[in-house]
Amino acid sequence: MPQAEGGYVSLPAVNGNGSAIYQSTTEPSAPPSVFESVKRVIGQAIKSTPGDSEELLRSERQPVIVGGVRDRDKTGKTLNTKMPSAPTHTAEEAHLLGTMPVDPMDDIELRSVQLHFPNARGSILEACDQRRVPTDKGDIHVAIQGDTSKPAIVTYHDLGLNYATSFAGFFNFPVMRGLLENFCVYHVTAPGQEEGAPALPEDYVYPTMDELAAQLLFVLSHFGLKSVIGFGVGAGANILARFAHGHPDKVGALCLINCVSTQSGWIEWGYQSFNARFLRTKGMTQGVIDYLMWHHFGRNPEERNHDLVQMYKQHFERAVNPTNLAMLINAYIHRNDLHLARTPPGTPGTETAATTLKMPVINITGSLSPHVDDTVTFNGRLDPTNSSWMKISDCALVLEEQPAKLAEAFRLFLQGEGYVSEKPQ
Repeated sequence: MPQAEGGYVSLPAVNGNGSAIYQSTTEPSAPPSVFESVKRVIGQAIKSTPGDSEELLRSERQPVIVGGVRDRDKTGKTLNTKMPSAPTHTAEEAHLLGTMPVDPMDDIELRSVQLHFPNARGSILEACDQRRVPTDKGDIHVAIQGDTSKPAIVTYHDLGLNYATSFAGFFNFPVMRGLLENFCVYHVTAPGQEEGAPALPEDYVYPTMDELAAQLLFVLSHFGLKSVIGFGVGAGANILARFAHGHPDKVGALCLINCVSTQSGWIEWGYQSFNARFLRTKGMTQGVIDYLMWHHFGRNPEERNHDLVQMYKQHFERAVNPTNLAMLINAYIHRNDLHLARTPPGTPGTETAATTLKMPVINITGSLSPHVDDTVTFNGRLDPTNSSWMKISDCALVLEEQPAKLAEAFRLFLQGEGYVSEKPQ
């Protein structure tokens, strides 16, 4: 049978008589695979004469790989099944490619990157000058940060914290470091609340909130300060508001965060009374830690920044003196009302300067803070012409969770009052 390209042919006869025996098995007319071709060549070499074997070995012909049926297109033409070779480049292309990294994930060495303002919390301890200021209720701790010839900012911390844990992260924020080149910060710590403070004597009478505010007069007198800018958080904001209300000529401006202007309610009084009792008798219990976490972070603190939450929990467990904190909590829950009232100008028989804060005030809170309603009440008691209320989204502990927004708000507030001429670089 004539062989047609791509067709089939019968196998040749295999018996000795020469008669053709039809085989049911057929094969494609195209050459078999490479392996079969090599096997057939070796078989023929073995069956042939020695001369034929030598002639086969002397043959210099190179084996040709012929594609099978699957390597042909519909018209029967052989397809190009060669593997693509490596791309060839000109000398210019090779030079350009040689300047680029082969793998984009290769390590790249950073040689000229410098950190201008490190954010380490411990740096505030090294940068501050630690002082003990005598008062009529005992000595209090004051840490001075900056040049004492510059305008003064006085800070006051919240419950369970001190100046380092409350303000270290914020005042080491790059924007604040640049801004504070024009100020000197005096960090005031309540009696017995500094890091590693020993337990206060059992007969020690802890100052009330009004007496804590009066202690600031000794601080201003000790350092020769005529007027200061107040920056307080929580209980510290209440203390600074009391001081500003009683001594308006000593305070040029106030930045208060989560400030409460009323006396404690029954629920707060009950919870904090139990906390103070547990702190005196059992130390720092889990219930006290949970309440302090709620006070600073609001509800569901576990859903917030995990590292930040763990840092505060470890501070409450290890670095706080339970007896001293119980005394401060007891003073805070027994606070009296600030007696502030927003009186419209020109009201007969009243004087605005005597009923509300006279200096400019920026009243700040976080949207997740448990003290939002308290700041709204406080804002309703301030003069709207020199005060502003600000709620920062997605945070409760504003100093730690939104330092950039707070720093920008504080900068604009000082700029509006003439303390900052332009935006620091």
